[in-house]
Amino acid sequence: MSNVQTEKIKQESRQILKDWLVSCTRRGKISRNTVAIGIVVFDHLRHSCPASRDEVISQGGEVSGARSGLGKILGEYGIPSSYLKEVTTRQGHQDGQRLLEQLEWGKNLAKIPAEEREHFLLECIEDLKKLASEWLKRQSLKIDVDRRQAPTTWVNVIIENSKGHSGGIVEQHLVGAKLARRFRNLSIPNYPAHAGDSQTERAGDFEISKMVYHVTSAPSRNVLQKCASNIRVGLYPVLLVPREQESKARVLAQDEGIDKELTIISIEDFVALNIIELATDESKDFFAVLKEIIEIYNKRLSEVESDLSLQIEVH
Repeated sequence: MSNVQTEKIKQESRQILKDWLVSCTRRGKISRNTVAIGIVVFDHLRHSCPASRDEVISQGGEVSGARSGLGKILGEYGIPSSYLKEVTTRQGHQDGQRLLEQLEWGKNLAKIPAEEREHFLLECIEDLKKLASEWLKRQSLKIDVDRRQAPTTWVNVIIENSKGHSGGIVEQHLVGAKLARRFRNLSIPNYPAHAGDSQTERAGDFEISKMVYHVTSAPSRNVLQKCASNIRVGLYPVLLVPREQESKARVLAQDEGIDKELTIISIEDFVALNIIELATDESKDFFAVLKEIIEIYNKRLSEVESDLSLQIEVH
């Protein structure tokens, strides 16, 4: 095969990959499972080109290696397991099959000399790795606080700065860190923020004795019904929401008929009061206690969440 023909196949294949990524972009983002499945596809072509549909696609339509062997394949290319935490691959299988079909299962790539094809496929994987690296390197939330302001203002600044990409994660782990700092002799549970109560068979986000804490950035009827369920079985629910959501939470509590039994507190007040009490008890300044809570927050976040850009730095 001439160099001209080889370059033409490479160029066409690069364009297929580019167009495929565009077609997989949803709400302005390329999902992690799309990047992962793309790497799996090119990994298959490295080992068998052209690839056999029967060997690569299961009867259920799944791409071989994209479930149980996914972490191992990504690890071979230097992508850590944290990249795929809490990611489902259902849509990824469909995307992967489309990519293979558009590449005609590697039929044209098979015409390229083996060594040159191997180099080209690694280049394609490298392009996808860059997308994974960009996600992994996203910067943490950098918060500048005015030491002269009240701790409630500091907590509010953190919540406001996380809007748009927290989805309630910051709020939950901030409350978890506050409880862990306050009750050092207790083991405060640490779950991914989007693991539902029913999935984990728990009464709420945090349970201490008969107290059940529910943390949400946007109170809904669903969370109020969970609080009502707690009350019915003799537990004492506390609903923690951003200050701007307090009024909405109280209206929903009235609608559910539990406004007299349910304690509703803003996250700002809940964390700030703890900062003030601990600083007073331990003869520390407020900012020192805030930093301790943030350190605990970052540790807890890194243990169960994959989006480490939600780690916080306070200055």
